[in-house]
Amino acid sequence: MARKKNNLKKIREDMLITKSELARKAGISPITIDRIEKGYECRVDTKRKIIQALGLKLSERELIFSE
Repeated sequence: MARKKNNLKKIREDMLITKSELARKAGISPITIDRIEKGYECRVDTKRKIIQALGLKLSERELIFSE
């Protein structure tokens, strides 16, 4: 499976949020956050939860996920 570059780790760290904290806010597991930060694919629904948990608008998804 090809890995995709994303900015999740940088943005999360810039906001001083831990993986566990983001996972709790997004309603997903910290392991999922870790896998996404390493570039593994995730579902659109998971991306939406992460974007909203970071307090961003869905229209700002390119800040994190480059499609």
